[in-house]
Amino acid sequence: MDKILEALISSNHSVPVKKAIVKKVVEAAEKEVTEEQCQALYTLTARFILLGEDAFQKQVGFQVLEAYARYHRPEFERFFSKDFVLGLLQQGYGQLDRKDPAIVDYIHCSLRLLISCPSVLEIFSIIQVEVLRMVCERPEPALCARLSTMLSDFVQCIPRDKSAILFCQQLVRTISYFHCLANQERELREYVGQVTKVSTLLQNIWKADPATLLPSLQEVFAIISSTDPSFDPSIALASLVQHIPLQMITVLIKSLTTDQNVKDASMTKALCRMIDWLSWPLAQHVDTWVIALLKGLAAVQKFTILIDVTLLKIELVFSRLWYPIVRQGALAVLSHMLLSFQHSPEAFHLIIPHVVHLVQSLRTDGLPTSKAFLLQFTEFIHCMMYQFSGFPDLYDHILEAIKDLPKPGEEKIKMVLNQSAWTSQSNSIASGLLRQTGKSETGKTGLVNLGNTCYMNSIIQTLFMATDFRRHVLSLHLNGSNTLMKKLQLLFAFLAHTQRAAYAPRNFFEASRPPWFNAGSQQDCSEYLRFLLDRLHEEEKTLQVLESANPKVASLGVTASKDSGGQTSTTEGHEESPLTPVETKPGHDRRTLIERMFGGRLSASIRCMQCNSISRKEEPFTDLSLAFCPSTTSQGAPQTEGPSEEPKGLCQGSVNGGSEIPEQGLVKPSASSVHFVPATNESPLSVPDLVNYFLAPEILDEENAYFCEKCSSLQRAERTMKVVAAPEYLILTLLRFAYDAKCHVRRKILDNVTIPPLMRLPVHAPSSPRNSSSSTSSPLQVDSPESSENLAKKLKPSQKDEEEEEKERIGRAEQINKGGELPVQSVPYVLSSVVMHSGISSESGHYYSCGRNVNGADGTQHPANYFALEEDLGNGQAERSLSTCSALSTQPEQRETLLNGGQEAKDWLLFNDSRVTFTSFQSVQNITNRFPKDTAYVLIYRKQELTGQNIDGGQTANRMRLNAEPPLQKELLDAITKDNKLYLQEQELNARTQALQAPSSSCSFRPHGSDDNDPPGSCGPSGGGGGGGGFNTVSRLVF
Repeated sequence: MDKILEALISSNHSVPVKKAIVKKVVEAAEKEVTEEQCQALYTLTARFILLGEDAFQKQVGFQVLEAYARYHRPEFERFFSKDFVLGLLQQGYGQLDRKDPAIVDYIHCSLRLLISCPSVLEIFSIIQVEVLRMVCERPEPALCARLSTMLSDFVQCIPRDKSAILFCQQLVRTISYFHCLANQERELREYVGQVTKVSTLLQNIWKADPATLLPSLQEVFAIISSTDPSFDPSIALASLVQHIPLQMITVLIKSLTTDQNVKDASMTKALCRMIDWLSWPLAQHVDTWVIALLKGLAAVQKFTILIDVTLLKIELVFSRLWYPIVRQGALAVLSHMLLSFQHSPEAFHLIIPHVVHLVQSLRTDGLPTSKAFLLQFTEFIHCMMYQFSGFPDLYDHILEAIKDLPKPGEEKIKMVLNQSAWTSQSNSIASGLLRQTGKSETGKTGLVNLGNTCYMNSIIQTLFMATDFRRHVLSLHLNGSNTLMKKLQLLFAFLAHTQRAAYAPRNFFEASRPPWFNAGSQQDCSEYLRFLLDRLHEEEKTLQVLESANPKVASLGVTASKDSGGQTSTTEGHEESPLTPVETKPGHDRRTLIERMFGGRLSASIRCMQCNSISRKEEPFTDLSLAFCPSTTSQGAPQTEGPSEEPKGLCQGSVNGGSEIPEQGLVKPSASSVHFVPATNESPLSVPDLVNYFLAPEILDEENAYFCEKCSSLQRAERTMKVVAAPEYLILTLLRFAYDAKCHVRRKILDNVTIPPLMRLPVHAPSSPRNSSSSTSSPLQVDSPESSENLAKKLKPSQKDEEEEEKERIGRAEQINKGGELPVQSVPYVLSSVVMHSGISSESGHYYSCGRNVNGADGTQHPANYFALEEDLGNGQAERSLSTCSALSTQPEQRETLLNGGQEAKDWLLFNDSRVTFTSFQSVQNITNRFPKDTAYVLIYRKQELTGQNIDGGQTANRMRLNAEPPLQKELLDAITKDNKLYLQEQELNARTQALQAPSSSCSFRPHGSDDNDPPGSCGPSGGGGGGGGFNTVSRLVF
């Protein structure tokens, strides 16, 4: 039979004739055949299958083999022995090489025919050894695909136990050697199919034996992180990504980014090669893993790797957008890389030349998905052009190409940019890296740095430590409103009652950030404070207007009962409202909470030295900006040149943004024409020195001569500033950032300034007692960055109030002209908090604050403070010094008690973003001596009342005080309760995750802990230490 079949196949008969005869031979298999005939037929079919000249011979071989092996299985079992299989795998068959895929196909077919035979178990054991040897020889994709198909059908042939791990690792490495040089679509599809079969085999092995997964992934990383220039791994490894469980992202990325054994060069190579995987057509989740690794690197601040990889690969990623099958994943990676690359436009500008061509292609390619993709791409381009504005020559043609497509709103753009910044990667990945800790021993809550938001954090903590202001804010009934005051109230409630060690004020940051503040950039905390107070003030005034038009509209102070002077206090036994009046007077005080707490009034008078006529103008303020006297600044500080270079205290030099041009007429001429002399040239400046310099008379002459209306000409004149209404909280800003005309930069004045814990402010009250603000409605005037007037915040009265005040001013001026003087009262203040700036320039640095709980009576509660006030006001020198600001003296034996707040150094707190620690006033005073770059910038003093003494025109200060923390309202309590429950759930989940990861982490990528301590003075997401002033994130660079 075998000879007939062989002769038939080699004859010249037509194919139909040959098929008919072959059919007869196959049917004859059902009949009885001798063993010799069977062996001869098996040998012949093996030759046809393995050495056949054409596909017809191979087909005939398979048909005859299957027929005779089915009916004569014992004979075939003896023919297809383990020795025969071993010979095929080790030596080949005749002229056929052992690495030919036909051998694997033949064995695969034969195993199906022997599956029920006992001898097949011996063959399985042989194949287990041989396939491991074969993959170590790095077979070609075709052979590897055939081998994978066979092993998928016969899992008994897959190596077991430790050999299984080795087999998977070697198979992974084999894939890394795959390369396809074909250009035809059919060949490319065939190659992709072969790789898919191999990756599917690995997936099946990982599912059946999970212990093989992690070693396989270790091998993948070892391959792609190799820095050997002679080895370029195949992107076919991308086919494995879709088979890795997404639940492992956090664990694996954490292991990679925290492994000290992984060098930056290796990590850079690995990330670059993963980005190359975006070109693999059928890979899923490659973009997810790439973005996760990018976020993980940002979380551990490996910005050098991110910069190098972005600049190296951004054009390649963009080129993937041309291919519909991979463009969605490529856009996700492209968007993340560029949106997070916020310190420089360099990466974005690399793709600019290709944007218009891509937009045109997407418009015309006719694919149903192209329109939606174009909208996504356009939104991304708008975000990038917003981030790096100022290049019209590059962007004009892009704007023309996408002018008819929707443009995202500015707020959405800002949100996208803020969320994408490297410094904001403190969620998902970074949260697993940070150790979970409870509150510090202080019991206070820190604020998470959201990316250079230390300026906001320091101000919020300072306002929170302003006890009376905090209590009033928490007492307001604002249920259902969405105002900024409501957000501040909620933030204060969280700071007071959350269980978290640090709270992330994201909602308040977005609501309170000035429009000209770029998210992620360092800003001026003083400018932010004034903007915040202005917003709160204007908001309440608007609600008051709405309330007057419609009484049903709730205002910020609708539940707070006030007396005509604007003060509010509590009365025991009254349960209807936390704020009840001490006395009732006709009318209602319409001042806002900001006016009542922070508002004061200045009187600026100019006296013509020719005719002695006086012009006086009053204006409100919320803070005094104190300039340094030019003659007392340190040698290294920039000196102002000319009379117009040194601003009076009402001018504010901002840290980052804002105008430097003072208002005309409010400029300190020169040191020689100012009637102010420091006590000694050697002793350091003090805060009272700066206040006295602010209030010192100055001569207006020459270029600054005053035009006297009475003389109708320019005359030499004397200008004087006086405080006529003292605020409850006195905010002092030290103007430390001066313009250096020689170098054309703003530099910081590093002079140490002594901060007195107690001081007195001269207040020139009118002769007839009146309200400091009467019924003034005083909206704040905001200094925009574009404004040429960068004045301290003003509370602008209405026209009607201005007329009334003008009459009073005329009356007071007439009284002075008759020889009378306005009575002067010395108002005592106690230090509440200090905002420190750490750094040497205005464009960088770090803010932190020190504060303590002080209300209007706290300054007199301690004996040291009380005696200081009494002695300083009652000694013989008090009368002659009432018109100057001065520190209140203390006895040596009282100093230690006073410095420590009377509570064993536990009264003062240091707020440094997430970190809150105890400190002492002595440390606050000496911080610049210990750390020269750390200087006081913003100070807040609380007005005090002495027993038996009324100040401020007979109005007692304690009418603005609440004697206890108000109870939480239901809405606030519900929000805090919900968040605290969520926090406990997070803690439990983290504990379980860490427990599960602990056994496996040591064998993954050798993590060496997760130290989340930032260097001192940093402005990173986990907060900074005190005193360093260093910056460690790329986003702080200026391009």
